[in-house]
Amino acid sequence: MAITTPIFFHKGTMTKGAEIWLEEDTARHIVQVLRMENGEQLRLTNGEGILATATVANAQKKKCSVILNEVKKFQPATTQFHLAVAFTKNTSRNEWLLEKATELGVTAIIPLMATRSERERFRHDRWLNILISAMLQSQQYYLPELSEPAELPAILKRFNAVEQKFIAHCISEEERTSIAERMKPHKETLIFIGPEGDFTPEEVALCITQGCQPIVMGANRLRTETAAMAACAYFNMIQ
Repeated sequence: MAITTPIFFHKGTMTKGAEIWLEEDTARHIVQVLRMENGEQLRLTNGEGILATATVANAQKKKCSVILNEVKKFQPATTQFHLAVAFTKNTSRNEWLLEKATELGVTAIIPLMATRSERERFRHDRWLNILISAMLQSQQYYLPELSEPAELPAILKRFNAVEQKFIAHCISEEERTSIAERMKPHKETLIFIGPEGDFTPEEVALCITQGCQPIVMGANRLRTETAAMAACAYFNMIQ
């Protein structure tokens, strides 16, 4: 099947030969926007590594069923990348980051509640839809995990066993090394990107005691979402 065949998200079990009814929003897009008819083909993924090829079986105004012709399971990326980032109050910049991080193959996104974080409202449903859209656009079959907001100690505890951990900060008096020197390929990775007011010295010290390597993202001081995107891009590039 050609790669241009439209692909949609369907959360649930998919078995070869089964007929399934799609969610109303998906069905409406297929029938009313794309004007697909019975017999046309599409693809479905559940964001958990499943890719199914399907044929439209019953196209109605607000309902659509498909027959699953083939179901394939893809293996996840061999190396996982976890991004703990302190989101800003700028909704559009946060959503841009979510989209780009997904396109670059991030495994998990953890909204970080740092000492100097701006208290952005956690928009789980909207953010999840952005991740789904970016996953489909970039032809991936695994949806990043979108965690609940958490503070540093909880994240450090959860990811204690991760092989390489980093904290990016802008405290010039503290020792830091370039990300290009420290980040190694083919290792599960966690990186902390702080708020626009940066991490406090106490937060940096805590992370270092828990095995995090302090790094700098480059010669220029970057905005939170730029630093996070740069970390995702560099990790993706060296794999």
